[in-house]
Amino acid sequence: MKKLLLASAATALCAGAAYAEDVKIGILIGFTGPIESLTGHMANAAEAAMKEVNDSGKASWTFVPDRGDDTCTDSAAATTAAEKMVTSDGVKGIIGGDCSGVTGAVLQNVARPNGMVMVSPSATSPALSTAEDDGLFFRTAPSDAREGEIMADILTEHGVKSIALTYSNSDYGKGLSDAIATSFKAKGGTVTIDAAHEDGKADYSAEVAALAAAGGDLLVVAGYLDQGGKGIIQASLDSGAFTKFGLPGGMVGDSLPAAIGPALDGSYGQVAQSDSPGAKILADMGKANTPAYDATSPYTMESYDAAALIMLAMQAAKSTDPKVYKEKIMEIANGPADGSGEKILPGQLGHAMELISAGKAIDYDGASGVMLVGAGESAGRYKEFEIKGGKYETIKFR
Repeated sequence: MKKLLLASAATALCAGAAYAEDVKIGILIGFTGPIESLTGHMANAAEAAMKEVNDSGKASWTFVPDRGDDTCTDSAAATTAAEKMVTSDGVKGIIGGDCSGVTGAVLQNVARPNGMVMVSPSATSPALSTAEDDGLFFRTAPSDAREGEIMADILTEHGVKSIALTYSNSDYGKGLSDAIATSFKAKGGTVTIDAAHEDGKADYSAEVAALAAAGGDLLVVAGYLDQGGKGIIQASLDSGAFTKFGLPGGMVGDSLPAAIGPALDGSYGQVAQSDSPGAKILADMGKANTPAYDATSPYTMESYDAAALIMLAMQAAKSTDPKVYKEKIMEIANGPADGSGEKILPGQLGHAMELISAGKAIDYDGASGVMLVGAGESAGRYKEFEIKGGKYETIKFR
């Protein structure tokens, strides 16, 4: 009889643990396309955040990741993937998109019509700051309007007086190019040419010839590291048109110096990244995670934080309905105005769930030092770097 009672108790316990409702969260990023070398780290970090919460047993639901490929550049494909997530898979929130053009398309074509929350870890176009979003769109990465100012400062400090500027013919590339040009000119610099390039071409010699004819102390490449931006740099080096490059965030990732080789040493730039207390914690967590992820890879910290914000906001709202929990995201991210919320760092998501359930305020700092401003975008920090020995060596944070 005792054995029977113990067995019954164990069965009841298992039934209770299994009772938590599964809630799907979409991870909509470019698993193929011009930043595919980054997105594995991004997705693994977001999924690690979900596992952390699930393993704690402190949430009201069990979170299940649902991956979709937005391709980074194909808005039709991104829309189709998002529609599947929402209408077929039944996700209750979307981490993504990653690149700005597809993110804007999904926001207007899928998220708004379906009342779906999106938290992008990497869509940085300034146009998204003023997009109609019905309070559904947030981003843990800062706007390129800020990156333009940072890059202008770095160029000026390096003594650069004139730049040739090329950008990916995309929402991201155009927005960033405009921001860099505007800020550099405001500091007295000269932009000799501001020209688009198409991604996916086999030959960039014509584009590089035009850039070389215009001249400049440096070529700034506001493109993608796995496609056109890399092609522009290689063609520039092959022809001797430019030997040093200014590299914004979309050009940052280990695959670029691996592809170009030692000739890239001495180039420099910046990428959205934090030196917050949580950054090192997530870096250590990423090394130990299965599958592992590199938290210092661009937009990986922001992906962990995007997942965390969605889950914590659901807990605070006591609802997985995006129209309800969207009202809690800014509150979770920034904490009470009087500063009374307990700071939450990576590895503390279960504790955060406990605090929320007890009616206590939190201030989610996360890995990237989360602080949302304006309509719900990151205030942002940037890492200034120089490439040395094929590695992105940190100079300082701004």
